[in-house]
Amino acid sequence: MLYRSLTDPSIQRDFAQAVIEGLAPDKGLYYPERIPQLPEAFWLSDDDLQPWHLGAAMMAPLANPILSESELTDILKDVLDFPLDLHEIEDNVYALELFHGPTHAFKDVGARFLSRVLGRVSDKRLTILVATSGDTGSAVAQGFLNVPNIDVVILYPQGRISKIQEQQLTTAGANIKALEVEGAFDDCQAMVKAAFLDSDLQSQRPLTSANSINIARWMPQSIYYAWATYMLGEPAQFSVPSGNVGNLAAGVLAAQMGMPHAGFIAATNANDGLHAFLNGSDFVARPSVATLSNAMDVGDPSNRPRLEALFGHDLSAMRAAVLGATLDDAGTQRVMKDVVDRSGYVMCPHTAVGYAGLMAHRNPASPGVVLATAHPAKFGEVVERATGLSPEIPAHLAECLDKAKEATVIPPTYDALKAYLLG
Repeated sequence: MLYRSLTDPSIQRDFAQAVIEGLAPDKGLYYPERIPQLPEAFWLSDDDLQPWHLGAAMMAPLANPILSESELTDILKDVLDFPLDLHEIEDNVYALELFHGPTHAFKDVGARFLSRVLGRVSDKRLTILVATSGDTGSAVAQGFLNVPNIDVVILYPQGRISKIQEQQLTTAGANIKALEVEGAFDDCQAMVKAAFLDSDLQSQRPLTSANSINIARWMPQSIYYAWATYMLGEPAQFSVPSGNVGNLAAGVLAAQMGMPHAGFIAATNANDGLHAFLNGSDFVARPSVATLSNAMDVGDPSNRPRLEALFGHDLSAMRAAVLGATLDDAGTQRVMKDVVDRSGYVMCPHTAVGYAGLMAHRNPASPGVVLATAHPAKFGEVVERATGLSPEIPAHLAECLDKAKEATVIPPTYDALKAYLLG
């Protein structure tokens, strides 16, 4: 399988090269030359399977010939050593709980997969450069902690992530360094992209990405959807809390590989440019605004070009298959309280946005699945303010709260980032 830049198809790489580079030299996203197909019997199998069985079969044609299905099974057994629970909130409405991994956020799967793939396909020293709006940073920090030949530099927006999120990524130590940027996530993302295009920097300090712009972070998220479909035994309607749109695009990737489904909902917060786009407007990048669901505070989603490519750039087809929904902070708090009052189920603000999106477009003929992207304790103050309940903090989340924060504060400029990387 070859991967081509979405902005210059003449740029082609094999799976290993695309993973190591992260972003194409022209700033384009790598995208598979074709979408492999798997039969309906695979997705709705009666066999006794685990998530790594499904995942290895899905990833094998995408990683061919660099990694075999057997190698991918070994990798994914290690990555998926925690449950992907399907919890029924109410009649035929489920939360797919993706927060039982080491950092209690859905990004653990992609970050761990990427770290293990890099360990197999690269033997040179690399710096992982990543921007985070919340959970990516901690997932990458844990996924790459003490990995040989890997340094990690994480940029995060000052004052715009939760206390626990900040503590997770600023207390890892070892090969993990945190940069506290005096700006928004969009500034962090722009700085990272500029670094990848700087040949002078790359010649002195080779970089790769652990954001969902990297195919090995993006594609394994498709396993979530396959697992939910297998567990339910029928097509489901999926509502995805959406920021950088990697998770949503991974779900659509599974669908384009043949997974039966009952549609997708892109659920956004006040950063609703994607919602407007899905409802017929031209896409316009906007400055991000801070919300309670901070991991979705993205004004220019990096994976939007992949979402369009998955539909052959047919916007009408995309808008028919992916519906948009949006919810402000006040609505988010109302949903959190309403769900607790009716069902006793406690959810983080991102999951609440996804739940509201599902209710806005509910198809009662099919199971509805909300991707529950983070443990509610990661946003304990928000949860308590909305519901009156204080979620119990898992032990290894609590541990990081007692550690000393270590971060370097920099202005939101590329020159500041380059100076740090070469300093």
